[in-house]
Amino acid sequence: MRLQVILDAVVLIVSYLTAWYVMLASVSNREVGVLPPEIYMMALVVLVPSFLLLYYAFNLYTPMRMQGRRLEGGNILKANIIGGLTIMAVLYLLHQMDASRMMMLVFLVLNVVLTVLERNIVRMVLMNARRIGLNQKHVILVGYSRAAEEYIDRIVQNPQWGYRVLGILDDNVPTGTLYRNVEVLGFTDSLSYILEGNQPDEIAITLGLHEYDKLERIVAMCEKSGVHTKFIPDYSNIIPTKPYTEDILGLPVINIRHVPLSNTFNMMVKRIMDFIGALAAIILFSPIMLVTAVLVKLTSKGPLIFKQERVGLHNKPFQMYKFRSMEVQPRREESRGWTVKNDPRVTPVGKFIRKTSIDELPQLFNVLKGDMSLVGPRPERPQFVEKFREEIPRYMVKHQVRPGMTGWAQVNGYRGNTSIRKRIEHDLYYIENWTIGLDIKILILTLFKGFINKNAY
Repeated sequence: MRLQVILDAVVLIVSYLTAWYVMLASVSNREVGVLPPEIYMMALVVLVPSFLLLYYAFNLYTPMRMQGRRLEGGNILKANIIGGLTIMAVLYLLHQMDASRMMMLVFLVLNVVLTVLERNIVRMVLMNARRIGLNQKHVILVGYSRAAEEYIDRIVQNPQWGYRVLGILDDNVPTGTLYRNVEVLGFTDSLSYILEGNQPDEIAITLGLHEYDKLERIVAMCEKSGVHTKFIPDYSNIIPTKPYTEDILGLPVINIRHVPLSNTFNMMVKRIMDFIGALAAIILFSPIMLVTAVLVKLTSKGPLIFKQERVGLHNKPFQMYKFRSMEVQPRREESRGWTVKNDPRVTPVGKFIRKTSIDELPQLFNVLKGDMSLVGPRPERPQFVEKFREEIPRYMVKHQVRPGMTGWAQVNGYRGNTSIRKRIEHDLYYIENWTIGLDIKILILTLFKGFINKNAY
């Protein structure tokens, strides 16, 4: 970590000095509106530690072993954006008009690029070292379970992490049993003896669900060894994604699912963003909506807007709006199922507006009303909700947030006649990892690749 902090500090200084040289070194300091070089150099004394603190706040000094490049790059970008906005705010509050904003912008861009490059070089060096057996962490597992097997699977598939499992201790599986060349070394009671001969860096408790009565005794043995111990619970079928904990007067409570939008502040921020965004989109797309309305009315008989019941937040039904893209049908025919390729019910205009997602634009009024959000899991009809809740595990979790006009599943290609299970996996990822930044990312991706739907018929 210390070396990484030093490298980041060097990159910050190099980026800053390069930006200053490129943008200002050729400008005479005697000119009006240009600060002398000494002022810019003195600013480094505050800027470097401030950015390093931001990096720490964005988890950029956690071990690189299991942190993905994309996550790390995103955190570097976020930290620099926050740092840049802070610099601009400070300059404004100090009424400092002579400091070059363009130089600061060049510094931020350079710093993001060079920091990402520097960290990827470090990552490659470490990964290559680990592949040849250097910089390894040796682990002993206590308990043979599904969690133990899944942990070993991941270690074997990712040698760049630099983990090596020395063996497993278990009371129910015969000594000598192998799983992917990892051997059961003996019983859990032999932990102290095994530790003396193997000297691991970590102990991972991977007991099966039926063995949790041994947990207190085994934790005591692990802590007595003085070796760093972690717990890998065998309940991935119950809690398949990240849980979060609460402290109730010293009593730890594990919540089965972390839903950031259950937080009142997050909910309020998202609602404000939805309202402003929907209002702006209605103004922006009003010419398209007007033309579509005229075409729908001129080319087929029936109402302009098609209303259909969908299931929304907290399983409550609401009427979702669309431009009508089909001939008017009896209610029984209307609810029979999804449209299929070359469906005779779809009008010529309807085929175009469905393919381009223009038929979805009236849902902006659903967003204004609060039935929907700009971004979220797509809502389904009640009969499909009843069907999928029985067939697909965790399907109903999607109703813990407002449904959206677009979502993480949609921008990843899961729209129309695609896998429902994959759609739910992406919806769950969105629900548990929601941030304003993720919403903005999905909206941008929707603009570039989300409107044209090859699966829309």
